[in-house]
Amino acid sequence: MFRPIADPAECEVRSVIRFMNAKKVKPAEIHRQLLEIYGENVMSDGMVRKWVRQFNDGLTNVHDETRSGRPSVVNDGLVAKVNEKIHENRRFTIRMLFDEFPQISKTVLHEIITNCLNYRKFCSRWVPKMLTDVHKTK
Repeated sequence: MFRPIADPAECEVRSVIRFMNAKKVKPAEIHRQLLEIYGENVMSDGMVRKWVRQFNDGLTNVHDETRSGRPSVVNDGLVAKVNEKIHENRRFTIRMLFDEFPQISKTVLHEIITNCLNYRKFCSRWVPKMLTDVHKTK
């Protein structure tokens, strides 16, 4: 009996499909054998048929193609500008910052403040998460 392979890489499964398709194995049989070896969480029958169709049309690459995603708005210059505005007035709100940077969403501003600058709200004042001795004496 076969020993099942858990969590295969997608390109590995596609390589098996390409190999078996080259041997003229039908898509239903390819799917049945994939289920036997890789288990129930492997690709669906419809996806196997789609990949067989693509390989028959001349596709040779089994790896994911690079996609153009939404570019990140957060960069070092923007983080520095937000930090500068915070130091001008520590008693700010996200809404006040949004008025200063209308091209950036409130969610991204909050992400910059909490994740990039490591600030958190403390008694209606934004302070660094790790307080230094100077901060503690103020």
